[in-house]
Amino acid sequence: MIVPSRRGIARAASIISLGNIASRVLGLVRETAFANAFGASGAFSAFTAAAQIPMMIHDMLIGGLLSSALVPVFSEHAEDREAIWRIVSIVLGTIVVLVSLAVLLVELTAPALTVLLVGGFSPELQALTTQLIRLVTPAVLLLSVAGVLTGLLYALKRFTFAAFGAAVYNIGMIVGAVWLTRFFDEPHRIYALALGMLLGSAGQVLLLLPDLRDQRIRLAFDWRHPVLRRIGKLYLPIALGLVISQIGIFIDRNLASGTGEQSISWMRYATTLIQFPLGLIAAAVSLAVLPNLSELASRRQFEAYRQTLFTGLRLVLVLILPATLGLFVLAHPIVALLFQRGEFTAYDTAWTARALRLYLLGLPFAAIDQPLVFGFYARQNTTLPAIVGAIAVGIYTLVALSFVNTFGMMALVAANSIQWMGHAFIMLWLTRRHVGTFHESGLLTTTLKAGLAALIMAVGVAGALAGLTPMLPATLVGRVLAVVVPALVGVGLYALMVWLLRLDEARAAARLVWKKVRGR
Repeated sequence: MIVPSRRGIARAASIISLGNIASRVLGLVRETAFANAFGASGAFSAFTAAAQIPMMIHDMLIGGLLSSALVPVFSEHAEDREAIWRIVSIVLGTIVVLVSLAVLLVELTAPALTVLLVGGFSPELQALTTQLIRLVTPAVLLLSVAGVLTGLLYALKRFTFAAFGAAVYNIGMIVGAVWLTRFFDEPHRIYALALGMLLGSAGQVLLLLPDLRDQRIRLAFDWRHPVLRRIGKLYLPIALGLVISQIGIFIDRNLASGTGEQSISWMRYATTLIQFPLGLIAAAVSLAVLPNLSELASRRQFEAYRQTLFTGLRLVLVLILPATLGLFVLAHPIVALLFQRGEFTAYDTAWTARALRLYLLGLPFAAIDQPLVFGFYARQNTTLPAIVGAIAVGIYTLVALSFVNTFGMMALVAANSIQWMGHAFIMLWLTRRHVGTFHESGLLTTTLKAGLAALIMAVGVAGALAGLTPMLPATLVGRVLAVVVPALVGVGLYALMVWLLRLDEARAAARLVWKKVRGR
């Protein structure tokens, strides 16, 4: 067995990190292009809902499969080329058949799916959603093939092209919004995004081909091959959790469609901004802390396991609390800077900022959830997180149905935040039962110190914004300054409070994020 060198690991991490950064930046450019071309129109809400169908299929069949089963299984056979070619061919053939059947089913039942997904839309928007579902759903076949091939390349330690798959997908979507829209009349311009989605999906597959030129891969079918049973056993518990999650998304979209044709668009833009701190922090903590949990659990070193988990939670807290309060204060200027141009109006900015602030109430809870869930996965307990996920969907549904008729879209956003809170509190309670008391964990002290530092930071940011706004011109430069200057004030204040309060975890977190940004 060949042990990878430190330099090789560092190079792989650098490539993957660069790909992640490129994907996130292009994802933001994609949303900006969408906002410019379509704003928060009913047509864009219809596209957002329609695109959810292929992404649901992808997430359930491929999304969690890549890390939980494909890469581990492929890696076991990476040095036996004949074996891995056979295994990949069988897995690819199986996935193509399953996804093709799913695509066919969606194409046949698209009108019924539209009613389930966006039954609150007008008949005209429902008809548009049905057409868009039929157009975009075949993209999942290309995305699934790309997912299997990406798993193979990761197992072979060929990261250069695989790391940039998501970035290429975003480029396809940007091309659809910026260029393909020119070839459609106004009522049909939204179809350009469907073509962009297909283009981006095809681009992902084409990107991977140069790294596969020496691989003899073809579609093969062997339903009794032991590797399929192995993959199924690894993935089934995670798949059940993903199904529950997708049911929650279905309910959310259906209720949102009845609160106004712009609601789904506003919620989409707001959640785009939520994903930035959540993704960066979760990824950074996972890279530094979570891989150790499985090893410690397997060795039954439970005290070290507890301390590692607590370290991860403390790191999350010192990062997510200032990010949450900073975004809360700067919600309106950030939305205006990123999205308010073209078809995206000041009215859209106001509603997107309102939704963002309400989502932010649940962001810290969503952030600490991932280390807690991974803690159970490390102990090979995937059942409890799935049960908690089902309970959380129930919490969302109860709150949403109780208040949607009174508060409309904002009730759904609040229900999402309450869902994240409920999930986190249940996971904390279960974690305490499994790992013992939280005494001496440092969580309460870290929360109080980081919370105080973040609160003082937020007051400073709000003061800087209030003092600066009357002096700024109503131009792009003015919008940039309205975000950058208060943000710099916030960073300085938080750093000062970290030093005064001796919040050591913040210093460790800063080093962690810096290493991730540098790809080390």
